[in-house]
Amino acid sequence: MKAMKKAKKNDRFSQRMATRLASLSPGLKTVLTYIDENRRAALDLSALEIAAQTGTSDATVIRAVQALGFEGLLDLKLTLKDSVEGVMSSADKMAVTTRVLSDDLDSTIDYVLESHIESANRLGEASNRRAIADAVAILKNAGKIAVFGIGASSILADYAARLFTRNGYPSYVLNRTGIALGEQLLAMEKDDVLIMMGQANSHREGVTALEEASRLGVPVILLTATPKAAFRDNADVVILIPRGEADRVPQHGTVLMCLEAVILGLAAMTAEKSNASLERLHGFYSTIRKKPRKFQ
Repeated sequence: MKAMKKAKKNDRFSQRMATRLASLSPGLKTVLTYIDENRRAALDLSALEIAAQTGTSDATVIRAVQALGFEGLLDLKLTLKDSVEGVMSSADKMAVTTRVLSDDLDSTIDYVLESHIESANRLGEASNRRAIADAVAILKNAGKIAVFGIGASSILADYAARLFTRNGYPSYVLNRTGIALGEQLLAMEKDDVLIMMGQANSHREGVTALEEASRLGVPVILLTATPKAAFRDNADVVILIPRGEADRVPQHGTVLMCLEAVILGLAAMTAEKSNASLERLHGFYSTIRKKPRKFQ
């Protein structure tokens, strides 16, 4: 798994990472790799906040920065600012999206609907149908299902895990960031299956989850919008899910459609198991709705 990006021309940070990282201690490598993979976010973080994200100390953060020849965190941030000028932020993407829409609300509705129709058609292509079938075949034998998603995808991860559980497949989410993800990863066991929502760039959370999955021999199903996803080589199954144009606000409706196709596909393939789980669930509902009585 490659943690380093190819050094860019005039990018002092990448150039120094390429020549010095291998000789540094694990703690310093952790800090510098996090900064490299989260450059825009790092611009707004203090040494203490970076330490919290990497499970290190603020002193380690400063030592890591100085190990690359920077005077301090401020000096490093000036370099990082230059390197991320071409990377579009969420605000940049919203500005581009709103510029192409008129004040007429109908144009916005048409834009969203047309984007989702196009994405849904691409999701239904033969290669994705095969990938979804392969994913369902793997999930049929899962002890538990882990659903990984951070940022906006964390909400989808929670929703998917609840539906899997309702249908008879105990599930849990991996949707925290920083060191808080560690507590969630304690639930992963060797008979589980990992569904990961990931995009072009790698991040420490994804790397850590994949390393644990690899250690336990847990199969990985990757849902991504890009054929060049960072974690593609680590996945047993890859489902390509378009989310609109790269310079526009990403749309998550197609991701939800894919998750529901997988969930319902699994339920259909194991109907007896799913029906038994739902009957049990409705039994709980009936008991909860009754007038409270003394427990015997």
